[in-house]
Amino acid sequence: MKPKTNQSLMKDFFLGFIKIHILYHTGKRPFYGQELKEELEEHGYTMSFGSLYPLLHRLCDDGYLSREDKNVEGKIRKYYTLTSQGRTLLGEAKNKMKELVDEVME
Repeated sequence: MKPKTNQSLMKDFFLGFIKIHILYHTGKRPFYGQELKEELEEHGYTMSFGSLYPLLHRLCDDGYLSREDKNVEGKIRKYYTLTSQGRTLLGEAKNKMKELVDEVME
């Protein structure tokens, strides 16, 4: 098996960070896709809608997010909100991140 390049490994790391960002922000209030894309870009992550929406659908399918379709000025927007299962996962991720940061940044 061919070893991953640094760029490939960083992409894996960032995908995990992106998921945590999504869980965090949707726990504060419902977000629709464009808002999440813009929020991620503010943190330096570039993600196409072709990558973002499958990720959001997967998080919904896995029970971490719920989706509500709303008609906003004649346009259907899909709003994503953190579920209780997602909140539990986010709490576990926060604990692991704190443990990692404490260890790595000592």
